[in-house]
Amino acid sequence: MDSDRKQLVAANEALARRVNEAIERGQWPGEEDQRSAYRCECARLDCNRMIELTPAEYEQVRDDPRRFVVFPGHERLEVETMIQATPAYVVVAKGGEAGAVAEATDPRD
Repeated sequence: MDSDRKQLVAANEALARRVNEAIERGQWPGEEDQRSAYRCECARLDCNRMIELTPAEYEQVRDDPRRFVVFPGHERLEVETMIQATPAYVVVAKGGEAGAVAEATDPRD
């Protein structure tokens, strides 16, 4: 994958993460166990899949800025490692340069 394509993919993943952060901030107190629709944080530029998670489940993913939640089948094992797989979602971790970009674009930093 060339450098321009990598940057576009990283920007797409960062945008999905920012959207999901806004979704989580919109939760009312006491809704921590209620499922909400979060955007798939995969590298596919045309992805618009939604994943149902509780805020607590999303927080487990976000504990590590290199981790992303993706729709099953959207993981790219050539550039990321599968951490957890459920029927509803997969948690992946970026390594190397992709991991550094994930940390640099983390909206929580």
